[in-house]
Amino acid sequence: MSAFFNRLAFDNRYADLGYGFSTPTDPTPVPSPYRVHFNEQAANLIDLPAGAAEELDFVEFFAGNRVIPGARPVAQVYAGHQFGHFVPELGDGRALLLGQVRNQAGESWDLVLKGGGQTPYSRDGDGRAVLRSTIREYLCSEAMHALGIPTTRALCIIGTDEEVYREEIETGAMLLRMAPSHVRFGHFEFFHHHRRHEAVKRLADHVIDEHFLELATVTGEARYRAWFEEIVRRTARMLAQWQAVGFSHGVMNTDNFSILGLTIDYGPYGFQDAYSHGFVCNHSDHWGRYAFDQQPAVGAWNLQRLGNALSTLLSPESVEAALSVYESEFVQTYVELMRAKLGLLQPRPEDPRLITALLDLLDQYRIDYTLFFRRLSFVFLAPGSEDLRMATMFADSQGFDRWLKVWRNRLLAEGSSDAKRGAVMQAVNPAYVLRNYMAEKAIRKAKEKDYSEIDRLFRLLREPFSEHDNDGDYGGSAPEWASGLAVSCSS
Repeated sequence: MSAFFNRLAFDNRYADLGYGFSTPTDPTPVPSPYRVHFNEQAANLIDLPAGAAEELDFVEFFAGNRVIPGARPVAQVYAGHQFGHFVPELGDGRALLLGQVRNQAGESWDLVLKGGGQTPYSRDGDGRAVLRSTIREYLCSEAMHALGIPTTRALCIIGTDEEVYREEIETGAMLLRMAPSHVRFGHFEFFHHHRRHEAVKRLADHVIDEHFLELATVTGEARYRAWFEEIVRRTARMLAQWQAVGFSHGVMNTDNFSILGLTIDYGPYGFQDAYSHGFVCNHSDHWGRYAFDQQPAVGAWNLQRLGNALSTLLSPESVEAALSVYESEFVQTYVELMRAKLGLLQPRPEDPRLITALLDLLDQYRIDYTLFFRRLSFVFLAPGSEDLRMATMFADSQGFDRWLKVWRNRLLAEGSSDAKRGAVMQAVNPAYVLRNYMAEKAIRKAKEKDYSEIDRLFRLLREPFSEHDNDGDYGGSAPEWASGLAVSCSS
């Protein structure tokens, strides 16, 4: 066996919580696995050198055919509110927590194998993942990281020729996902619902001791109140970042919400192309519960469910006090992000109105969200040719012309400099986001065992704020055929 894997320092503290928190479950082997893609940056987080990916052991371990020395695979149990309805037992149906690896810097990283086979919580499912969904999660988690949005990471995709049935027969694959923790709101809901109040406390203490070190010396209810308030703040900031970049999650169930405020479980996600307030990226979301403009409210609702699950640790007053910071944290973060996208350096009371007026125009004319803000970064204070280019994005540019005049006056009032402002705007307005059609192109090629598009997108999305030569027009609007793409919960 390669010495690379002997050096992985497993520290299986979640498995040590005991049987009631998870069930020991080994992955189910697959025939003839092979490496599809490898993320060297993610490997560095666990001190795994790039050369490890070339070892036969690498594929065997991350296909689940062999258990890495020191790992103790378990399937976690949790509950969750799915599209508003409580499901008392869910758990890892196709994912296995292989264990925690502690790197030389002392940081702990969960290694989770997604698609490793049936678990006690598979609910008659096959426990497998398909190449299509693993590519989407692999690319998007790394794209979000490059955009500065808290997220799980992805180490590799392992392919297999095993057939997996979804709506049709598909190619199987496995994803190795990483995060400091995979504990979700639904973990606490499960123990609260089953009246296992001691487990709620034990899990809360585990999470605080592992990931909220600033609370190490805080005791009593104050400890849990400060912790819950920090969860509220992190969640609010994450939602604000989603909104500012035009990202829709698609399945904002409480079992898909991280206790650390990370974006987790990339299924039917989508970045805004033609902007719409009510954009619904998930074809399975027939009532638009998780529409783009509903995301902030859903984040608050999910936190209320978590607050209820923590009611044996916190008084109603403490829960309410912590929840009350959500709106102000979200609004402050969102306005700051949007102000930066518009090149505004000095906060003014009229900024929210300026932002809302622009978004209403983008919604009215279905303007490409990412492309608009990127192009705006090249507009000067003095009217010029770029104005005409921007105006052509609108079927009727009169409303935009009026907004542009107000924006320019706002910039002049703070003594804005074209060069400085343009550089600042280009550093926060990406030239590239992972549009669904881009992922689809990579998926179609990968089905033919051509992984060149995965590699191309991987490199492009790692530097989303820089212009790339030979980008295949990925910096432009989505092609017409992309409007026919639909993603659902099976994605």
